[in-house]
Formats: sequence, C-alpha cells, structure tokens
Amino acid sequence: MFMLKKALILLFAALIFILGACSNDKEESKKSTDNKEHTEKMEDMDHGEMSHSSSGEIPKGLKTADHPTYKVGSEAILETDHMEGMKGAKATIAGAYDTTAYVVSYTPTTGGKRVENHKWVIQEEMKDAGSKTLAPGTEVTLVADHMKGMKGASAEIESAEKTTVYMVDYTSTTNGEEVKNHKWVTENELSPVK
Repeated sequence: MFMLKKALILLFAALIFILGACSNDKEESKKSTDNKEHTEKMEDMDHGEMSHSSSGEIPKGLKTADHPTYKVGSEAILETDHMEGMKGAKATIAGAYDTTAYVVSYTPTTGGKRVENHKWVIQEEMKDAGSKTLAPGTEVTLVADHMKGMKGASAEIESAEKTTVYMVDYTSTTNGEEVKNHKWVTENELSPVK
C-alpha cells in the first residue's frame, strides 16, 4: 500500500511539473525582465524530457579532478537554474572531473524546436572532439544523452569553459524529487554550505 501511495504521489508531482511548464505568453509579458529572461531560457528546453538523474556512468576518457574545490561526498549549494528546482538546493558531490564544458545549441534528432544554449555538454560527450578546446561556431555531433533527442544531434558550440565539472545528487526545491548523478554543473555554479 505504501509503495502505491508513493507511486501516486510521484505521478501527481510529475503531472504538476509538466502542466506547470505550459505557460501563457500574455502572463509572461507582465513579469519583470529577469523573470522573462529566465522563462525564455526554460522554454528553450523541454525539461519534461530532460534526464534529471543518470546512471552515473561517465564518458570514456574523462579524467577525475585531482584537487577539486568540492570533494566527492561533500555538500554544496546549487546556484544555477538549468532546471526548475535546482537553484538553492543542497547537493552532494557524486563526481568531480577536469574537462572543457560547452554551451551548445542543437535540433533534437526526434524533431521539434531547436534547443538554444544548453548547459552543459563536456568535451568527452562530442564525437571525435579531440582534446583541444573547440571554438564558438564549431559544428559537432553530440554523444551525450542528457535529453531525449540529444544523442546523435548536430550541434553548434556557443561557448566553452575549461573547468571542473561536477556530477551531483540533490532534492528538487519545487517537487521534492530526488535527483541522482545529475550531469553537469560547473564549479562557479556551486557555493559552500554555510
């Protein structure tokens, strides 16, 4: 009976999340510029199809960070809003890796609206990317599968940042969903727990 209740609660939370993603453009025009920019960024990605959790499997060739600011097992506060429920959540560091992180734009292989400025895809998640940092405007093929339709998609590099990326576990601040092995957040998107 407990498992049934838990399943129904999760189903209800997912339904609310999906319905909440459908917004009225007229209402959006009344909000502040900051809220409008945040909403537009969120509308660029269909987060209902984003894999919040992952298996924790890391791409071949990805190097564990020797001296990360946030060590595996430590806690940090998420200062980013890639997805609803991230900002302000307490995260546990599940992995720390030195690489180049990219912001990319791509059209999903499943069709639909072009995804603009997706954060983050790392060097090791692009086909034949080599080891040198790729310049903005470079066309690549994604092997990452963070979102439905991402794997195999042709993408354009928008920006690059050589950094430590973290895989994190956290509980959503909006729906209580436990997210495991979320890929990726960069070091400047984390702050110490006070």
